[in-house]
Amino acid sequence: MTRDTFIKITSIAVAGFGILPQISFMALQENFTREQLIGKGNPDITGDSYTSTMHIEVKAAFQKMKDAAAKEGINIEIVSAYRSFQRQKEIFEEKYRRFTGEGLTPIQAIEKIIEYSTIPGTSRHHWGTDIDIIDANAPRPESVLQAKHFHGDGPFCKLKDWLNENANSFGFFEVYTHNANRKGFKYEPWHFSYAPVSKPMLQAYKKLDLKQILLEEKIMGAEHFSDEFISKYRTENILDINPKLL
Repeated sequence: MTRDTFIKITSIAVAGFGILPQISFMALQENFTREQLIGKGNPDITGDSYTSTMHIEVKAAFQKMKDAAAKEGINIEIVSAYRSFQRQKEIFEEKYRRFTGEGLTPIQAIEKIIEYSTIPGTSRHHWGTDIDIIDANAPRPESVLQAKHFHGDGPFCKLKDWLNENANSFGFFEVYTHNANRKGFKYEPWHFSYAPVSKPMLQAYKKLDLKQILLEEKIMGAEHFSDEFISKYRTENILDINPKLL
């Protein structure tokens, strides 16, 4: 091989590596199946419990973040990670039955549910990219996932301060931020998403026909999901999130 030929081949290879991340990102968007995106099966998910099951890349990144936090006396504990379609359906329908049984109309019940809980098939936890976390070294309140525990003199303030400073460097971003102008789900200081995987998954998810999926899956109350409701839910609950995750 001549020197000129070697230089030419090397230049092509370097250029290829330069565009590889973009190609991979684009390919990733095209390769997610409907089942992966709505929580009904994902070959990239690993784990054996609801607190340890997540996307394989997310698990590796989380361990690095956990190890770094441990050096500061913080023991990051996952209280919820991957959630299947079926599990989310059970949560949603249990609340739907309870609220309508208490006298709320179906629409009122649905509106109450989606203050914090997602409609099955629409949860970010379906992707294995999102985690709900607390500090296991702190005193454990009876109900851990409340915003007040992460502020003021709450037990998870040290964790929250550390996450504000360091989580992004590990690829994790708070999803439902404390922003008065943000709509949709209420503020969740415990909910973080691994952007390198969740961003392309969201782009693929946006291409799905959400209303058709909800009707096909026979979710309780789905007959009340009007076009107007679906449009509002998509805009506010699915897309009105931390801009760094879009």
